Amino acid sequence: MRRVAHVSDLHVLSPLGAEWRRALFNKRITGYANVLLRRGRVFRPHYLAKVLDRAAELADHVVVTGDITNLALESEYAEARRLFDRVARTTELTVAPGNHDIYLPEIGHERHFEQHFAPFLHSDLPDLAVEVPAGHFPCVKLRGPLALISLSSAVPRPPFVSSGILGRAQRQALLRVLDHPEVKRRTPWILVHHDPLDGASRLEQLRSGLVDAAALRGVLSRLPRGVVLFGHLHIRSRRTLDTRAGTLEVIGASGGSLDHEDDRVRAGLNLYTLEDDGSLAQAEAWVVNPTTLELERQPLNWSEP
Repeated sequence: MRRVAHVSDLHVLSPLGAEWRRALFNKRITGYANVLLRRGRVFRPHYLAKVLDRAAELADHVVVTGDITNLALESEYAEARRLFDRVARTTELTVAPGNHDIYLPEIGHERHFEQHFAPFLHSDLPDLAVEVPAGHFPCVKLRGPLALISLSSAVPRPPFVSSGILGRAQRQALLRVLDHPEVKRRTPWILVHHDPLDGASRLEQLRSGLVDAAALRGVLSRLPRGVVLFGHLHIRSRRTLDTRAGTLEVIGASGGSLDHEDDRVRAGLNLYTLEDDGSLAQAEAWVVNPTTLELERQPLNWSEP
């Protein structure tokens, strides 16, 4: 494997297929209003189609770091699965869930995420996974010098709250994964929806961040090298996390369908080229040109989100 494409926050929209009393008389009503008032004008399905097609062309493996759907409707899951099946014709795909994908408690109880995206969640170390609302995580894929480790920070939240949490059981499972000999001899690439370097105030973290970000960093502190990929913030960023044994790259992707005047935010993908040992050799962004609808290559520089 030489190149990995990173896409996030697709926010696949399909609100008109919902039955109001059953599907929208809950937290979804606020999300649906958001679609009508704002998101329906800034998330562009034709941008997303271009991004996913280009990702499949450029990369040996495509990873998606959450918020695949917008309201976790069955119609949105079905449309996202159709898009992913198209990508999977030419390259492998791995997903991690976001808070929008587990919008309500029943989404987790009925295992919608795991059922719809099962082909993209086949783990090579299934016995090390634990049960969380989105399914069974960590999901581990051993690919050449790379150990792709998908985590779930997605949990149901009240209206106007978008924070995530891994939980103690999943963090302990991650420790066991990182100690596995097949993982230790590879470079770990960790997928998670929420920002692992979240430095917001505790109140803001509880509202929209990763609640146990510090605990996750404690787990990662043992790694000599690796990469952490995330989304959620809708802006491209590239930072580092110093550990006891070395340094990790921490890279955020913007929305896969987002229309915005800022190139750091507008729809696109991140493309990563790997060294022979699985570490990161080069990172670049491919961003949709709103006039031509073609994706144009740009540097992915060191920045704060």
